[in-house]
Formats: sequence, C-alpha cells, structure tokens
Amino acid sequence: MTEKNRRDVLKSTAVATAATFAAPAIVRGRNLNDKIRVAIVGMGGRARAHAESLVELENESDVGVEFAGVCDCDEAKRKSAELVWSQKSGHAIKTYDDMRRVLDDKNIDAITFATPNHWHSLNAIWGCQAGKDVYVEKPGSHNIFEGRKMVEAARKYDRIVQHGTQCRSSPNIIEGITKLHEGVIGEVYFARGIAYKIRGNLGQHAPRPVPDGLDWDAWCGPAPVHEFSNFQHRRWHWIWDYGNGEIGNQGVHQMDILRWGLKLDDHPVQVSSVGTNYMQEKVHQSSAETPGVLSTSLKWANGQMVEFEVRDWYTNAEAGFRDTYPFVQKDFPVGAIFLGSEGTMIIPDYSSFYTFLGRKREPGPSAFEEGSPISNLPHFRNWAMAVRSRRREDLTAEIEQGHKSSALCHLANIAYRVDRTVQFDPHKEQILGDDQAAALLTRPEREGYAVPQEV
Repeated sequence: MTEKNRRDVLKSTAVATAATFAAPAIVRGRNLNDKIRVAIVGMGGRARAHAESLVELENESDVGVEFAGVCDCDEAKRKSAELVWSQKSGHAIKTYDDMRRVLDDKNIDAITFATPNHWHSLNAIWGCQAGKDVYVEKPGSHNIFEGRKMVEAARKYDRIVQHGTQCRSSPNIIEGITKLHEGVIGEVYFARGIAYKIRGNLGQHAPRPVPDGLDWDAWCGPAPVHEFSNFQHRRWHWIWDYGNGEIGNQGVHQMDILRWGLKLDDHPVQVSSVGTNYMQEKVHQSSAETPGVLSTSLKWANGQMVEFEVRDWYTNAEAGFRDTYPFVQKDFPVGAIFLGSEGTMIIPDYSSFYTFLGRKREPGPSAFEEGSPISNLPHFRNWAMAVRSRRREDLTAEIEQGHKSSALCHLANIAYRVDRTVQFDPHKEQILGDDQAAALLTRPEREGYAVPQEV
C-alpha cells in the first residue's frame, strides 16, 4: 500500500467514524465539540508512543484532542516528561504525582495508561469508575480474573476503552485479515504465532535503597512490595508478580491477530505449555523468572488449534527474510502465520501481510510499507473518534477483545507454571479439576489496591 493510499484509508476511516453521530455528545458535563483533554499515566518507555500520537492528533481538527497532563510516581520521569512534551506540544503540560489526582480532575476527559502490566486492570477500572474514557496498554490485565472485571467496569460505566493491540488499526493488516476471511488461502486449518527476540542478560536482583523521588509503594500498587532493585524496577516483564513474560509482552500482539484471523470469539478449552528459562538461569545467571523458551498449544471447542512459540536467543526466522520481503530487519522476530487449504498467509510485523498460493508458493495478494513501521497513530485516532461517537463498536480493539487475547497468554503461562495441560471452561472462565492452576487465575489482594469483586 502506498503512503498516499494509506493516508486515504485512514482519512476515510476517520470520516466514517465521525459520521456515526449527528449531535454533540456529552461526557462528564463537557460538550465533546470541545477538545478531548487527555492525560497519560505512567511515563516509562511505552509512554513515548502515547505522547507522540497525542501531539500528532492535536493537529487534526476533526479529532479535537488536547494533550493535557502526565502522571508518574517517579519525580524524575514526571519532570522530564513535563519538559519534553511541553516543548513538543507547544503548550504547558500539567503534572500529577498520583493517579488519583488525575481521576479527580474534572478537566480530564480521558486517560491513557502506559504503566507496568500489574497495574493495567486496576488502572482501567478506576478510570471507568471516575467517568474517564480509557486507552490501556497490552496486555490489558495481569491475570484473567482482573481482565474480566475490567470489561465489567467498561460496561457498567459505559466507557470507551481501547486495548493497546495497535495492529487492529493497521490498514494493511485490516486488508490482510479481510482477504483471509474472504478465503484468499482457502479454509484455514491451523495458525501459529512467534515471538523471537534476543533479550540478552536481564540482570540480577541486587537490593538497594529506593531512589529519592520514587514512590515505590505506589509503583508496586496491586502487586506485592518487594525489596527495591534496578532489576525489580526495570525488568518487571520477567517477574511473575509484575509482568507476564515475553508471551504477555510481545506475544499478545500476535495472539490477538491469530484470534482475529480465525474468528475465535471465545476462549480455548484446552491449553498445554512447556518451556525453560535455560539461557537466563544457566548461561546469564539472571534473576528472571518467566520462561525464555515457551511452546504453547491451544485448542478450541470447534476444533481450531493455535500454536505459539517464544524464544529469547539466537534462532532461525519463520515469518520471512529481507532477501524476499522488504523488512527493516534481516530476520523479523515476530509473526502470525495462517495455513489454509489453498495457501498460506504471514503477518510478520505491525503493518504488512503476504500470501503464497499452491504447492509452488506463488506470491498472492500482499500489502506492505518499506521499513515495516510500527505506527501507533491510527490506533489512538480510532480511540479518540470513538470517544466522540460514544460507540464502543467503532473501536478496532475494544477492551473485551483485549481481554480475550490477553487471556490466551495468561493460560499459556498457567499451563507452564503447573507443568501440565489445563482444561478451561470458556463460559465461566474457570479452570476445571486443577486447584493449583485455578489459583493462578487471580492473585492475592493488597490492601488499598484490590481489584473489586463488584466493580
């Protein structure tokens, strides 16, 4: 897809979304012909993509967004964010040292959350309860119980909640999934996802005093408060209490594409997962807890099956090579692969798809952009336009879809941790006949930060 065509698709999508409402919507007493005032909570690495998108949306008059505030419990990050984004946006950005101050601010209409995984569901629930619309990073939950409560909160308080699986808003990937559903590779019988990222030595837990200006208790929030170290603070993806390993970090994107492509709108009934943390434990002597190599099989009641594999060190690629396709990397380390009765489709990044037909793998329909950019802007634009329309069906990654895709990652981790196949009731969201595995559907509550049974 050319850049001009891509812009035309994005523009037409925005116009179509805007056309879904005829009169100004009212949220929290504010007329949404006014600017939608948005604050970002959590100013770590992922927040940059949020802020860049908000700054770009400020220049789009049909969207009407104002980047209004930043919040972090780390003073250094908060001050840096205020300085950087005030300069880039061209206006003052308000700062908050506590998320609850954002929730209480009636001048804030919507919040994007770029916090660690262990905070995501409670972030979204509190945001909905405060009457804010929400964009929450992936995975939307730390565990399956909290993910369901997040969906319940969105419904109860009638909030527009977008999940941060931005491939859902990529014009090229939308085109690819549409063709897949139209039968471009025939009947799809199997799908596979990969997340192959070289992670290196993730380091060791070496306790030290909490740095000045960091509220460590607030950072831990609904998770246990461990003794502070740089490892705990920066490598949280690889710690069970704070993160969900590579399958929850990167793999949720590909899991989401696999569900989307296979039209799997329910949970699987059986999950097996085996893995090892060999490189981190034996070679690097790292304190990382989550598996660096993980092989997962998921089966649905209708007979559909998905495989997913994580690798954290040197490996072959499965989703393509630069010699064949115009990827930015020699071997792109992630991908979703669909196998059908007439051919195959690969979605090897965040903005392209390729098909290969018949025994000779003749090239079929494809769409790509040179460099395979990771564009977040369409996803944030889609969210902002849905905030205006007040129609959650306008969202490309509405939070229930995010919950279902995140749940696949959680089930994979549960099966790995108990080291056996788990049977899952997709309607009750319960593990059958295995108390040890069922206990991992949630986590112990922490006073002041508990995800409520009744949202």
